[in-house]
Parts: sequence; C-alpha cells; structure tokens
Amino acid sequence: MKFFANHFYILLSISFAVVSQLIIKWKMSSFSYNAYETWQEKYTLAFSMLLNPYIILSLFLTLLAGVTWMIAMTKFEISYAYPFTILGLVFVTIFSILFLGENINIYKIIGIMLVLLGIFIISRGM
Repeated sequence: MKFFANHFYILLSISFAVVSQLIIKWKMSSFSYNAYETWQEKYTLAFSMLLNPYIILSLFLTLLAGVTWMIAMTKFEISYAYPFTILGLVFVTIFSILFLGENINIYKIIGIMLVLLGIFIISRGM
C-alpha cells in the first residue's frame, strides 16, 4: 500500500501541473496578443491576466505541483521519479485534443506511445 501512496505524490504533482497548463492555454486563447501593438498595451494585458481568477488558480496549482514534487522527492530517487514527469506531456497532449480542440496526428500518437514505453522501461530499474 505504501508503494501506491508514495506514487500518489508523483501523480498529484503531474496532475496539478497539467491542469495549470491547460487553464493557461484556455484563458490565453481568448486574447489576441498581436492585437496589442504598443508595449504599454501588452503590459496592461499581462497585468490584467495576473488578476484573472483562472490564472491565479493556475499559479496556485503550479505551486501545489512544486510542493507535492518536493514530497515525492523524499520518497524516491530522482532518477526513478523524474521520468514520470514526462507523463505531463502525454496528459497535456491528450487533454488539449479532447478539451481544447487541438489537432491529433500519427506523429503525436507514435510520440505518446514511445514516451509511455520509455517510462515503462525506466521504471523497471527501481
């Protein structure tokens, strides 16, 4: 049971980071950065985004990802745990296709399969 409880911290860290990235992409997609021509307009946009409740939530989730990662580092060797962070790439890709309407192609599918194979192989070394 301890094995699964310890891995939960890695999964939690990855989950917080993935949700944070998806929120940022979702909220930033509603703005056309190129429409703001002067640096003052771009500064105003950037500052207003920092006050957006979703962006604040995203920053908080990023903080939680860091905290849970620090806890995970007390449970595992970094050479074992760190490859699991690549699962964030897999989850971001899958959820961005499902929820943000991004394109899927054969290269993404093959890449995800190779990443998962790599994580599986590395995890056998514990």
